[in-house]
Amino acid sequence: MTNHPTSNGANDPRSRSKVLLDGRDRAPARAMLRAVGFSDDDFQRPLIGVANTWTEATPCNAHLRELGERVKEGIREAGGVPLEFNTIVVSDGITMGTEGMKSSLVSREVIADSIELMGRGYLFDGMIALSGCDKTIPGTVMALARLARPSVMLYGGSILPGRHRGRDITIQDVFEAVGACAAGRMTGEELDQIERSACPGAGACGGQFTANTMAMVFEAMGISPLGSASVPALAEERDELARAAGRHVVELTRSGVEARAFMSRAALENGIRAALATGGSTNAVLHLLAVAREAGAELSLADFDRLSRETPVLADLKPGGRFVASDLHQAGGTGLVLRRLLEMGLLEGGVPTVTGRTLAEELEHVSETPGQEVVRTGASEPFKPTGGLVVLRGNLAPDGCVIKVAGLTRMQHRGPARIFEREEDAFRALQGGEIDRGDVVVIRHEGPRGGPGMREMLGVTAAVIGAGLGSDVALITDGRFSGATQGLMVGHIAPEAAVGGAIGLIREGEIVVLDIEARRLEVELPEGELERRAAEWTAPAPREVGGVLGKYARLVASASEGAVTGDPLRLDALSPRTPATT
Repeated sequence: MTNHPTSNGANDPRSRSKVLLDGRDRAPARAMLRAVGFSDDDFQRPLIGVANTWTEATPCNAHLRELGERVKEGIREAGGVPLEFNTIVVSDGITMGTEGMKSSLVSREVIADSIELMGRGYLFDGMIALSGCDKTIPGTVMALARLARPSVMLYGGSILPGRHRGRDITIQDVFEAVGACAAGRMTGEELDQIERSACPGAGACGGQFTANTMAMVFEAMGISPLGSASVPALAEERDELARAAGRHVVELTRSGVEARAFMSRAALENGIRAALATGGSTNAVLHLLAVAREAGAELSLADFDRLSRETPVLADLKPGGRFVASDLHQAGGTGLVLRRLLEMGLLEGGVPTVTGRTLAEELEHVSETPGQEVVRTGASEPFKPTGGLVVLRGNLAPDGCVIKVAGLTRMQHRGPARIFEREEDAFRALQGGEIDRGDVVVIRHEGPRGGPGMREMLGVTAAVIGAGLGSDVALITDGRFSGATQGLMVGHIAPEAAVGGAIGLIREGEIVVLDIEARRLEVELPEGELERRAAEWTAPAPREVGGVLGKYARLVASASEGAVTGDPLRLDALSPRTPATT
């Protein structure tokens, strides 16, 4: 059996499920489980929950039903008994630009809640979660952190790129083509060709967008097996990865190593560096803050900026670069990026992983494809000398905001504010040619509470790029951006407009200054003017009162705190386990 470095020695792998299944009084429970196929022998084995996010509603997760079968095979091979269940998925790429997108970030909380409830209800000895689309990845890990039991997260893998006129394309190209077509820079016929070619099969979006960013982050943290993130969704080798992941979770139940062992401060910093070194999604900030809170580990926006100053961009990945996830896999995979960081002294190699080996031990087996162009060799020739994500502050964002800089060459912008209260209004203005070069597009009341749901805005940001304005227009918002977003786009502004944040107080035409090198986002106003406006501010009527969105708006925290809805201290008090430590 694998020797896990954080094993507590003697451990009963059925410490939880025996309460559910053993003894005369539990005969009714056993009777019902016999009806779903349990044998006498199964009642003596560790009970493993398999949280699957399979759905027909998005290609990102459409293949996970079959992958779940391979995971269960691995669990049985290792002597465990799998019980598979499902949870929800909301696709950002499909709902983008509509009211449906308000469900996306909310779904992260529902995913976490539903998996937590199943884990508590069925007293699983161990858990493995299968993820695909963006919010399923952090949502599953948040649940595993809450439950604090032996766990693995397995990502379903990336879609292969489409082809158009001899080049690889992704869903990012479709969004940008919409803007180009509206600006008269592309024909409707070519837009149709790109639409039909961009997504050739199952798997999550192909660039270093949110899904691939978070999958890489969780490999670097150790909660996912090294080498699993960059393997394409439909590659044959993914079947064995799934079986191995099933075996790993059973071994973890025998060793007593729980999920929070992979969520320490050191592990979280490894994950952040992986996102920074690959020009990853701004959503990594939101999701890692949430995971840290669920795990009881200290993490703040300041940590992202500190690490970004130290961590170069080493991978040439879309949206800021040339390559997609399948190219990274052929070059050497996530492990190649992590090995580079380890060699530079930027990674903590002693953190444990779900395989039972430390991260450094795992990286000893990484091989690099000769002549590959995806990952640079190190500090001597990075794509950029500092990380791909930057945290800004200033009178417009006293609690912070985030911008992706991996593909940027321009670090300053100063221009008049063009105010929009909803994403759709800004999109119509862009489509109608109403935005001028030099403008600062301000989209507000789209934050966690104000939206509610903090919509992603790839439709708008891609329209800016598609219209040929990417070098001349900045966009700021209290909402979110897709991992496919590029350009001078500032998101997660906190406090948000709905709670009286300064982004809700500025007016049309006032001059906004963005200075990335100085880490500042400011509006040029006389001293004391924002404070005067704040004193006169009254809260707007909520856009949603009832249902899940209304409940979310009442409970959600600021984006600067991960936009979580639960109190992590309360959750820790309910758990008999110890929170993650440094």
